Amino acid sequence: MNISELWYSSNSSAWEQSLQRYWHFVKDRNVELERALSALDLKRLQRFTPREWYDFLHDEYFRWKYTADNRYATTTIHLRKYIEANELSELDSIRNKLLNLNPSDIRLGLSTATEIKGLGIAGASGLLSLMYPEHFGTVDQFAVDALAQVNNLPEESAISKMNQKNNKGEPKQLRLPDGVMLIEIYARKAKELNHLFGSTEWTPRKLDMVLWVSGR
Repeated sequence: MNISELWYSSNSSAWEQSLQRYWHFVKDRNVELERALSALDLKRLQRFTPREWYDFLHDEYFRWKYTADNRYATTTIHLRKYIEANELSELDSIRNKLLNLNPSDIRLGLSTATEIKGLGIAGASGLLSLMYPEHFGTVDQFAVDALAQVNNLPEESAISKMNQKNNKGEPKQLRLPDGVMLIEIYARKAKELNHLFGSTEWTPRKLDMVLWVSGR
């Protein structure tokens, strides 16, 4: 079943099987980290010292989000500037804002998380999807590619533009409005599935997991 067929399917088993396929594509070295962050407790983040927050981002979150070694290396260069410039308190202030934001405000959540050095919209959405999975999902080129294959989405034209390449043949960087739109699509679909299946199981985070493995 391709993603367009699945998107309009009322078969709960098909959806559940697509969700479980996510784990088949997690690298062996990341399975333990993936499972730990899937069960992330906000109380843990609340207890962090400024240094512990930095270490969590550097050693856990950035490892989770940037699984390619070269991407991890380039993004953590930016994060390490907090250490080099003795600005851990600045980074910690972002932690406090993230913990105290209204998770229903997608735009504010994304714009706040992108204040962290090294995080664009994709990276920001990933962090928020772990903190607030009932409100956020990860937005990235995998999701855009998958949604571009779903027929008759109201946002079809906008997604087509997001899916275009730049002059170097690389995927375009997602902008804040793009991130908001994609997460709103996740939330809408999650609500629809919960209504359809009489459950509360489906979340924007689970929608992004399904989209991430679509077509693989």
